[in-house]
Amino acid sequence: MRHKKKRLQLNRFTSWQNATIKSLARSLLIYESIRTTLHRAKAVRPLAEKLISLAKANTLSAKREAFGILGDHKWVALLFNEIGPRFAKRTSGYTRIINLAKRRGDDAQIVIFELTEQKAKVKKAKKGKEAKAEKIEKGSGELSPEPATEEKKAENPREAAVVKEKAPPSKKPSKKFLGGIRSIFKKERDAL
Repeated sequence: MRHKKKRLQLNRFTSWQNATIKSLARSLLIYESIRTTLHRAKAVRPLAEKLISLAKANTLSAKREAFGILGDHKWVALLFNEIGPRFAKRTSGYTRIINLAKRRGDDAQIVIFELTEQKAKVKKAKKGKEAKAEKIEKGSGELSPEPATEEKKAENPREAAVVKEKAPPSKKPSKKFLGGIRSIFKKERDAL
């Protein structure tokens, strides 16, 4: 009898199911947020929580156990060096499941499965904005685009010369749709 043998089988035989769960756990550690179905996320959650608990322990035996699951040293290093210290203050609840919509084809519930503590993403400012921000920090007060261009010319005269040598891109004459078709089918003997 199969008393207390319940698990999320994901409609796969055992080795395929284990491979699916390990692959999703790897993806979660690498990308920190993945889109998947609700049942897959629930199946992966215990393994992901176990891996993060191992990373918090940070012992050699924990690293070997994590390597047995992940199968690559760079992912083990990522887990123990970046993800583990992030969860040092938490005792549990390392992942969360956020519901999205239902999938159109088979009506499966799609979710976002992510780590609760994610690293802060730093956005890079555009070049124009950086120059303006530096100008303001220097204390000049007002922004004027002309001095900024003069400074660039003074710094790199070669680049300014290269820019001057390039001709502006010429615009192609716009053809009307029917005019283009006529030129395709036009023959010498046709008089249109």
